Amino acid sequence: MTELSASLLLGGAGILVGLATRGVLGAIRRGTRTHPLVLPAVTGALWALLGWRFGAGALPGWWFSVPLSVAALAAPLIVADLRHRRLPNVFTAAAYPILGGVLLAAAIGNDDGWLLGRAVLGVLVFGGAHALVHLLAPGALGAGDVKLAGSLGGVLGALGWPALVFAAVLAALCAGLLAVFASSTGRWRGGVPHGPGLLLAVLAVAAFPSAGVIPAHA
Repeated sequence: MTELSASLLLGGAGILVGLATRGVLGAIRRGTRTHPLVLPAVTGALWALLGWRFGAGALPGWWFSVPLSVAALAAPLIVADLRHRRLPNVFTAAAYPILGGVLLAAAIGNDDGWLLGRAVLGVLVFGGAHALVHLLAPGALGAGDVKLAGSLGGVLGALGWPALVFAAVLAALCAGLLAVFASSTGRWRGGVPHGPGLLLAVLAVAAFPSAGVIPAHA
């Protein structure tokens, strides 16, 4: 499959996924309604990029479903957090079985029995670190961020410990940029949303698993 065909195919599938997540986000209690094109366009673009990398051989087949799943979850969660500083439970809860399932498939596909062990440790370490911050400074980090961090920690742990550190630093940088934006616009007076930076950081690591400090796995 060529880069272009993979990108077009996955981009189209991503649009459908974005339509579905938009419907869920608008239907749930304390959800939010978005422009009809936002979530389909964002999810479609992310999946198209991932499809291009897959077609180019930059993403192994056994890992490919992981960044696709992170991207599908990231779009509605980022929209909700930016608008309301809230991460809907329906998505943060669904992230555990969804990401757990694709990580199990990755472990089987790569014949890597340790991948799931690393993922579980990632859940405990990354989720536990965020839980500690929430206990010490609940205004800076909400309960939704803690729930999300646990599932995303599984993805990072599966890749290796450098991924946890790299994603944490990248998420902090994103939060810092949002803080600068907030100070200049007066938005998010109760504190900037942490979810977007966390999701973008993990998505970047999952989409480029062999880049920079992140070790490649066979």
